Amino acid sequence: MSNSNNNQLNIPQAREAMDRFKMQAAQEVGVNLTNGYNGHLTSREAGSVGGQMVKKMIEAYEQNMQ
Repeated sequence: MSNSNNNQLNIPQAREAMDRFKMQAAQEVGVNLTNGYNGHLTSREAGSVGGQMVKKMIEAYEQNMQ
């Protein structure tokens, strides 16, 4: 099993937008996220941010289908 980092965006220019999206999701779930390293977060907090991001992406996709 490889431990290579696959967290690369397909469009590098999207990094800033993804960072804003992540901060917005963190604010919505009440997680204190900072720019840069966030090693102080618990697994639950980090997971809630990621889960909120996925939820918002699914909602956006569903709205575009209509």
